[in-house]
This record gives sequence, structure tokens and C-alpha cells, in this order.
Amino acid sequence: MEIRPKFEWKKSLSVPVVVIAVSLVLLNLISRNWFGRLDLTDNKMYTLSSSSRSVVKKIDDLMTMKVFFSTNLPGEYGNNRRYLQDILEEYSAYGKGNIRFEFNTPEDNEDVQQEAQRLGIQPVQLQVIENDKMEVKRVHMGLAILYQDEVEVIPVIQSTTGLEYEITTKIKRLVETEKPVVAIGKTESQAGVENTAIMDKLQQRYTVRSVDLKSAVSKEIKLMLINGVEDSLSDVERSNLAQYIEQGGNVFLAQSHIQTDLSTQQASVIGSDIFDLINTYGVNLEENLVLDKTCGRVNVQQNMGFIRMAVPMEYPLLPIIRSFNKDEVVVSGLEQVQLFFASEVSNVDSLGNDYEVNILPLMYTSNRSGLMSGHYNLNPDPKNNPSLKSLDQPKKLVAVRSERTDKKSGLLSQLILVSDSRFLIDGAGGSSPENHILVMNAVDYLLGDKELISLRSREITNRPLDPELEDGTKRFLKWINILLPSVLVIGFGFFRISRLKNRSKILEEFYD
Repeated sequence: MEIRPKFEWKKSLSVPVVVIAVSLVLLNLISRNWFGRLDLTDNKMYTLSSSSRSVVKKIDDLMTMKVFFSTNLPGEYGNNRRYLQDILEEYSAYGKGNIRFEFNTPEDNEDVQQEAQRLGIQPVQLQVIENDKMEVKRVHMGLAILYQDEVEVIPVIQSTTGLEYEITTKIKRLVETEKPVVAIGKTESQAGVENTAIMDKLQQRYTVRSVDLKSAVSKEIKLMLINGVEDSLSDVERSNLAQYIEQGGNVFLAQSHIQTDLSTQQASVIGSDIFDLINTYGVNLEENLVLDKTCGRVNVQQNMGFIRMAVPMEYPLLPIIRSFNKDEVVVSGLEQVQLFFASEVSNVDSLGNDYEVNILPLMYTSNRSGLMSGHYNLNPDPKNNPSLKSLDQPKKLVAVRSERTDKKSGLLSQLILVSDSRFLIDGAGGSSPENHILVMNAVDYLLGDKELISLRSREITNRPLDPELEDGTKRFLKWINILLPSVLVIGFGFFRISRLKNRSKILEEFYD
């Protein structure tokens, strides 16, 4: 009789089970620092950017990220929690062990609530639908970043848009030991000008000062922002500003050549020696106003029967810029900028022998532009202003970056010029989020810090139709967008019905 060896299941299964278990453990350990993600968005918004990775590499001590986030939140806020966890995992992986994060649910623990409050994260009221009725809940949705003895806080995370930029900016502030000093230069004629919005943005990353040009400019100021000079500088102001630039100081200047007042519809040429300073950079501001078919709107009072009401109208003297020099990092990631009564920028015909300059264009109007000079009609109603209709000229240059090198001392000074005197002012260009991004990019660039420039404009997604398209083409695309989705849904429905009928017919024939 043949004796077969007894098959031992335990021994046969133990080896592969152990191998698989060890392999999974090793794979998980490796994937903590070596991982990949398929991100199909054109700006890779769900993948940690190279700018963030560069900032994270500078961390040389333990950084703790404490998240205080309630559970059972409505859909969009629940997605915020998941996105935050995903992105913090990437920060932790690239931090090489220097970044740790933890999620806390304050509702479950009174000590956690007190800790959140101590760190500056307060509960917010949120309307939610529970048990078929609207209720108001107090929830936490904040993040605290602790590094050494410093803390940076994001009190409320209501959206994922710009979240990576905000977190990376907070990390950068904690890691950097010294903040560069940036100044808002003021002349005597600018005493009442407010730049609060821009200053608030700058103070997130820099030490910001308001500098009266009557006094000598400190050497620790690396960059000066000047807005809309409408009169000549005094001898002292001119001397102090010139000395600052001669010592290698950089300038961001928002300046038009025409002074305008829309309320009175009056305009006049600005006579100031600030233009002599601009000319030393090889740049000239023309005595004109630029018009563009792609523009903002203003409300115009019109009679509508027996009623007089405000009607929004396109106003080409408020150009919206969507044409940028993609080779210039300052503007390469932008999608639009709003200008108010801008002038055309050109090159100086002849430059003296004191300086060597390199001029680089930044922004243009569209190819449906125009110019207004000599007589300035600011009436926003095209019926009373023919200049607003004739917009058939090619693009106009409205912003440049110029590098000026003193041939004697060899010192380099850079100027970024935007030809809009209201670009930094509250209530005008200074209130536009897109303009804030350009200003922050320019400040970073002029200070030699380019890490956050590409990240700052990463999630801007304002992508309207090309303004140079004909009206007929725009109407066609509009109806395609309206009708095509419905046609596709209906077509898919008929396709499904047809397939079901065919399937039913086959089944009937089979069973018959």
C-alpha cells in the first residue's frame, strides 16, 4: 500500500504570509518618503509645489502642526478636512522627519477646546441640515503651526483655494529669522493717500514702514513702493529718493501721466519731475490714456422710461490686462490685472552715458486697444464719447521691469513700473486681489526671493473667452455651452433605452 506524505497546510501557508506581511511593512515605510500622485489638473493644485518643498527643506528643527477640525461637517467642509490631511501628509513626507501633524476633535475633549482657544482658534457658527431641519452648530476648522517658540495660526479653513500658499507662507515666516524691510514712500502731496490693503498683505511677510521722503531713507530698506505722484518733488524729497536709488535701492512705482477724476469727468497732464527719474531707467510714460475693449464696468445713470436708474456699462478706460510676458517670472502665472486710467509705456529715445539699462516688458493691453491724448473725454456713455468705440489699435505696453546699472559704481537698481497711479490705493487698484498678487510677486522678485511667486498665482482660474473673438463667434460658443450638455444627456438616455430594448429582445428570443 502506497503511503502519501501528509500535507501540512500551516507550514505551506506560513512562508508566503510572512513574506507578504514583511513586504507590506517595508512598502509602507518606503512610501512615507517616496510616493507619487496622479494629478491631472493643469496647475497641479493637488500636488505639493516645488516652492513649498524648497521652503520645507529649510526646517532644521521639529515643527508641529495641530489641526482642530470638527467631524460630521457638511460635504464641502468635509472635503476641506480630507484635502488638508492629504496635503499635510506631503509636507510631513518632504520634511524628512522634522514635520509632524495631528488632528484633534475639540467637541470630544474640553482640554482640546481650551488648547485651541489658547492657540487662537475659536469656534465658528455654521448652518447645517440635520434631521430635515436647519441647525446652527459651533465647529472648529483651524490649524496651528508650532516651531521653536513661535506659533502661526490659520483660524478658519473655509476653502482649499490658496490653502497651500497660506500654509507655506506661515512656515516661511517661522523659519526665517530676519524679515526684509519694505517701505511705502510718501511725498508731501500724498499725505491723504491710503494703502491699507497693500500694507496688510506686505506685513504678512515683511517689516513694512511708511517713509516720508523729506527724511533720508535708511540703508536697511531694500525696496520702496511709490504710488501716483501728481506734483513735482521738493528739492529734499528728490535728493533723498535719488540717493536711495544711487545706493542700489529698488523701486516699485505705480504712475500714470494723466491725472483723472471720474466724478467730474476732468483730466489733465501731470507735470512732475518724477518722470525725469523714470527716464534714467530708459523708460518713458506717454502723455495719453490707454483704452481697451477688455475692460471693467461703471454704473451710468440713464432714463428708463419714467425711471432713472444706474446701468452698468463697459468702460475701456479701465483696462483688464490678460496679456503677460510669460518669460518674466513676476507675471508669468497671472491671468488678469485691473488698471485704472493707465498711460502707454515706451522707451526713452536717447539715454545718457551714466547708466546701462535693460528693459523688459511685463504687461500689454489686447489687440483691440486705443489711445486718448490732447483732449480727454471721460464720459463713460459711448453715445457721448466716440473714443470708446474706435478700439482697433494693436496692444499697448503698460508695465515694464528695468535694470539700471551705474557705470561708475557698478551698483544695480531695479524699477518695476505699472502705469496706473491708483494701482496701490484703497478703493481702486489696491482693492483687487489680482493686483495684490502682482505686487507681492514684484516685491519678492526685487528682494531676490522667488520661492512663493509661482505658488501665489497657482490656483487663479479666471479664464474668460478671448476678448479678440468676434461677437458672432462668442454667441455661437455661448449657445454651444447652453445646448450641448442637454443634447449629450438626452442622447445618452436614448442610447441606454436602445440597449435595454435590444437586451430585452434577446432575452425574449432566448426563452421562447
